Amino acid sequence: MDLHLEHIVLVYPDGDTTLRAVDDVDLTVPAGTTTALLGPSGAGKSSLLAVAAGLTRPTRGTVTIGDDVVFTPDTSVARSTRVRLERIGMVFQSPQLLGSLTALEQLELHAHLRGARPASTRERAMELLDAVGVADHAGRRPAQLSGGQRQRVAIARALVGRPEVLLVDEPTSALDHERGTQVVELITRLARETSAATLLVSHDASTLATVDATVRMLDARIEATPPLRTA
Repeated sequence: MDLHLEHIVLVYPDGDTTLRAVDDVDLTVPAGTTTALLGPSGAGKSSLLAVAAGLTRPTRGTVTIGDDVVFTPDTSVARSTRVRLERIGMVFQSPQLLGSLTALEQLELHAHLRGARPASTRERAMELLDAVGVADHAGRRPAQLSGGQRQRVAIARALVGRPEVLLVDEPTSALDHERGTQVVELITRLARETSAATLLVSHDASTLATVDATVRMLDARIEATPPLRTA
């Protein structure tokens, strides 16, 4: 299903005044495509991603998945948590893997939290670890994996529940150019294969050759949205 951000405004208190972190942003990410969100530090990229994830309630505007309005200024924390658990996958700048769990166990735990039955979890988890190229490291813990491998496990974990939306925050920040490019290629391929509407925040345009569209934020607003490339 498509992800729609409509008239998103996010205002924070800032001493005696307010800070407008996101200023009337409209953005649509079609199912199965990847849109990269670029811009300088402080432009509002991470704030917009937090609204899309339901981690921060917008001051104004709505977030819609398919035909369902999922986040508004009045959405409760409980509902936001439920939507995020059931419909959204997230990959953070740091992989945030649990040090005591193997790569396979990271995925199994996440699937369990999303309500998946144990009998079906391991096969799905192994399929995803294979898809991201780390199936042969399924029994290793994070300390035994490279930075790129940890990020790949985090991507697989985000997809184990078959989310309709995938939100990715600076996945290449700790990787060199070659590995960063490979991670973005992997995300765009998996977005197409799983039909997830994928929004990816990045600081490095040179790694984004495979994404379907790029948009830039400047001073809390979207500068322009070029058309999606067609295959």
